[in-house]
Amino acid sequence: MEVCVDSVLSAINAEKGGAIRVELCANLSEGGTTPTSGMLRTIKKYVKIPVFVMIRPRGGDFLYSPEEVEVMEAEVVDLKRAGADGFVFGFLKEDGTVDKELCSKFLELTKPLPATFHRAIDMTSDILQALDDVVDLGFQRVLTSGGSSSALEGLPIIQQMVLKADNRICVMPGGGINSGNLDRILDGCGAKEFHASARSTVHSRMQFRKEGISMGASLCPPEFSVKVTDKVKVQNLVQKQQSNKK
Repeated sequence: MEVCVDSVLSAINAEKGGAIRVELCANLSEGGTTPTSGMLRTIKKYVKIPVFVMIRPRGGDFLYSPEEVEVMEAEVVDLKRAGADGFVFGFLKEDGTVDKELCSKFLELTKPLPATFHRAIDMTSDILQALDDVVDLGFQRVLTSGGSSSALEGLPIIQQMVLKADNRICVMPGGGINSGNLDRILDGCGAKEFHASARSTVHSRMQFRKEGISMGASLCPPEFSVKVTDKVKVQNLVQKQQSNKK
């Protein structure tokens, strides 16, 4: 089980719950963006499992300007120095195909560390052709919901991807996975790894709470609570996966 996290506490809880790896992001409400090197360094002090780092300068599509690519290059250098164990990224062209040139460039930048092609693949014009492209490029994993809004909805396509991959790459389902649907997803596609957030709401310790104002813009999350990876939820998912293997 890989757990996506955006805080030190979530990373600690993921490890305690039995996760084999964390994917570190910022802004999970936008699907995850590049975290700070300070966050990575601090997490590395507290957990021993590998920390893969998202490289994504903003939410939205996966077609980036030259200036955004420049930012991403600088972030890879900084996060590599900060102790990243792997990277998660993906680039698309205007026509919805994989941008193989940019992907190759970033695979060179991130070497010798492993790389995961993220859910940009779910936004491609031909997901099975995109899978072949990602395999040929040399990614070790691909994170996917089967081109749907959740892994459960995309299960038939994920099954096709696992079969087409034929162990050339790890196809890792992700998107809305929980203890209630994990067995069905793993049984239905034959994946060996999966990706989840396993989060619960943790309420703020603030005693004084000023209502009617938020620090957010169009996205207005609750001001006095945060989503944090739940150790028990991780444990339940790991136990489900282990019993599924028997």
